[in-house]
Amino acid sequence: MTMPWLGVGGALVIGLALGLLGSGGSIVTVPVLVYLFGQPEKQAIAGSLIVVALVAAFGAVLNARAGTVSPRAFVSLGPTGMAGAWAGATLSQYVSGSIQLLAFSTAMLTAATMMLRPARITIAPAVDAQAPSAPGTLTLAGIGFAVGVLTGFVGVGGGFLILPALVLAARVPMHTAIGTSLMLISLNALAGFAKYLLLLGHQGIRLDFEVLALVALLGMGGTVMGRQVASQLTGPTLRRVFAVALIVIALFIIRQNLAPALTGRQ
Repeated sequence: MTMPWLGVGGALVIGLALGLLGSGGSIVTVPVLVYLFGQPEKQAIAGSLIVVALVAAFGAVLNARAGTVSPRAFVSLGPTGMAGAWAGATLSQYVSGSIQLLAFSTAMLTAATMMLRPARITIAPAVDAQAPSAPGTLTLAGIGFAVGVLTGFVGVGGGFLILPALVLAARVPMHTAIGTSLMLISLNALAGFAKYLLLLGHQGIRLDFEVLALVALLGMGGTVMGRQVASQLTGPTLRRVFAVALIVIALFIIRQNLAPALTGRQ
């Protein structure tokens, strides 16, 4: 198997963004598999989940060893997120791959919008509530389920939604939120992938595990690089650049999927 050079770069970007931001990298995985490796939409969405699960788990382990994972927040968001991912993957069988990619591009534009907004609340490093109120716990559980549904349906980790929930709702310090986000992303993606394995078997779609393994390994390398350069780059600048890239990719996906339909009507 020949791995395209653009595919190598795309795989590194997946891990680089996860290492730097704790989110964002997973949202690049589907476009990398579809447009750089030429995989069909449903195959790419399913395959992206195992790539995301492995790369995010690798980053989560690095953060756990550094003590930057919140067990309380993980318990609040983890189970409902996995249930949501299973539900989202189940829903995917009722729509076409093009519809999934259009929904995916909408998620990308949402992520870009959130990244372009200036941070309005700063959490002091010492703040990490150990016993949140019941409404806060229920809110986190609901957010976890919603993010899980998105993960299973379009193949994104949902870190761009998990991070604000951890920082603003759970009051988890940013560095801890990044590590916790990676762990949640990994479990959500794994749950969605497990459901896709059942669905794809009935649809006669096979995954290219050789490509997925290579992309995952390169993504892990990108994660290490991201962690190493994180302290040398300003967060706001990095987020703005990545947000602009997401907008460009999202508009490209929308054009690729809407153009055939519009052309057919003329």
